[in-house]
Amino acid sequence: MLDTVREVGPRLGVAPTCAALGVATASYYRRVKPKPATPPRPTPARALGPSERAAVLGVLHEPPFVDLAPTQVYAHLLDEGRYLCSPRTMYRLLAACREVRERRDQLRHPRYVAPQLLATRPNEVWSWDITKLLGPVKWTYFYLYVILDVFSRYVVGWMVAHRESAQLAQKLIAETCARQGIAPGVLTLHADRGSSMTSKPVALLLADLGVTKTHSRPHVSNDNPFSEAQFKTLKYRPDFPERFGSIEDARGHCRVFFPWYNTEHRHGGIGLLTPHDVHYGLADQRVAARTDVLAVAYAAHPERFVAGLPRPPARSTEVWINPPAATAASTADPAPAGSEEDTGAFRAPYSPAAESGGSDLRTENQHLSITRLAAAIANEADVPTMTEPTLH
Repeated sequence: MLDTVREVGPRLGVAPTCAALGVATASYYRRVKPKPATPPRPTPARALGPSERAAVLGVLHEPPFVDLAPTQVYAHLLDEGRYLCSPRTMYRLLAACREVRERRDQLRHPRYVAPQLLATRPNEVWSWDITKLLGPVKWTYFYLYVILDVFSRYVVGWMVAHRESAQLAQKLIAETCARQGIAPGVLTLHADRGSSMTSKPVALLLADLGVTKTHSRPHVSNDNPFSEAQFKTLKYRPDFPERFGSIEDARGHCRVFFPWYNTEHRHGGIGLLTPHDVHYGLADQRVAARTDVLAVAYAAHPERFVAGLPRPPARSTEVWINPPAATAASTADPAPAGSEEDTGAFRAPYSPAAESGGSDLRTENQHLSITRLAAAIANEADVPTMTEPTLH
């Protein structure tokens, strides 16, 4: 519309043309006004020097770190007794070299009333799920069963089988509870509403073990977020194959992945600690060592830490599945899905007539003015099956 004002305005007048098109005259004059040149941003005194930036990029390009997120690299370096810069600085350096981007378009879905579970220590709430692994040819799959401790994110049990079965799930849960020494009345086991999860054999087993069972609502994966996130970590690893040649191939991959996930992966949800450290009570010792590393870095260059002495990422003392509103309000929360901030959707101006279903007089007048404007322009111008599974 502003282009129309620019073409027609000198002949018919800027103010009448803007009024007919419903455009503010200030918007038109702001558009045609030349924009002043933006002065270059000065480099802060505490910024990294060229040699330091090159050193950080060199570390990020090293084979152990090239496929890791900057927060993972930051945690690994702290554990090695090194501090180069903050994770945000690593992101800035990678962005300047066009080496970081969103891997896929993400959508946030509306919130619903959901089951609420709280974990304040390991072996209090477990989450389990089953995912498919592509087999050697089309329409062939292997089924990966995974049981995850919600508080520590530690994988306490897993199994790869040819099919989804309540009997196999029953065996996996029983052996995992025995290996972890679960006492009756202590554990809650959460799952979605798959056939194996809601089966009678599994329900009877959990009743015999004294384990409370809960389920997600139908078709709501957000009710089982920790298992879904763990499967994403598995399938987004650089060495995850497109297909597995056999069930032994799938089991061999999992025998490598799950020890890495439990003992080496620095998890963002638990203060960039490993699930093993949190599950077996080693987290405080690890955090103390990281605090010492950051204190040495602060003593060497205090001017680079404008907020004072840095501290390692905090570890949550309680982990919720769908926290209550009072708990969720105490932390920063993204805009609800479906809001303007979430989707970027345009909302039309409020109209009482349109709200009641009638015609809007302002809209009718605007359409009439545009019709008259077009007529004026035209008049003036001339031209317009299974094997025995392995338990872990």
